[in-house]
Amino acid sequence: MNDLFIDDTIAAIATAPGEGGIGIIRISGEKSLQVAQSIFKSKSGKMIKDYNARTLIYGTVVDNEKVIDEVLVAYMKGPNSYTAEDVIEINCHGGFISVKKILELILSKGVRLAEAGEFTKRAFLNGRIDLVQAEAISDLIMAKTNSFAKSAMNSLKGDLSEKIDEIK
Repeated sequence: MNDLFIDDTIAAIATAPGEGGIGIIRISGEKSLQVAQSIFKSKSGKMIKDYNARTLIYGTVVDNEKVIDEVLVAYMKGPNSYTAEDVIEINCHGGFISVKKILELILSKGVRLAEAGEFTKRAFLNGRIDLVQAEAISDLIMAKTNSFAKSAMNSLKGDLSEKIDEIK
C-alpha cells in the first residue's frame, strides 16, 4: 500500500439515497474485515475470513446481539478490489433506517465516514486506476445518453489511456 496515503478505514453508503429494495454500505481499509466480523453473524456460524474472497455470505448485522437487518456480505481482499485495499460490501434492505443504522454501527467502531469520491481517490492513489479512468467513472455515473456512457466505459477500460501512452 502507498505509505503517502491515509492508512485509516473508511465507510459510506454506496447506493443512491431513497427508498429501494437494496442498500449497500462499503468499507475500505486495513480494519474493514475486523470491523465487519465484529458486527456480522453468518447463518453458518463461520467467520467472514473463513469464506473464499468474493463470496456472498448470508447472515445478520447485530449490535450487542440485537439484530439490525438480514444481509449479504462480500469480502474483497486487497489488492484485488476496487480501492486495492481490503473491501467489505454489506447488502441490506434499502430505505433509510436499516442502511443508516448499519453505517452508524460501523462508524462507532472507529471507521471514518468517506468523503465524496474517496473510494475512487484511493483506487487512483493505490495505482489501481489512472487519472483518465478515475474521471471516466464520474462520467459514467453522470451519463445521460447511451453514447456518452459508451465513451466513458471505453475510457474506463483504458482505451484513452493506451492512446495517450502511445503518443508519449
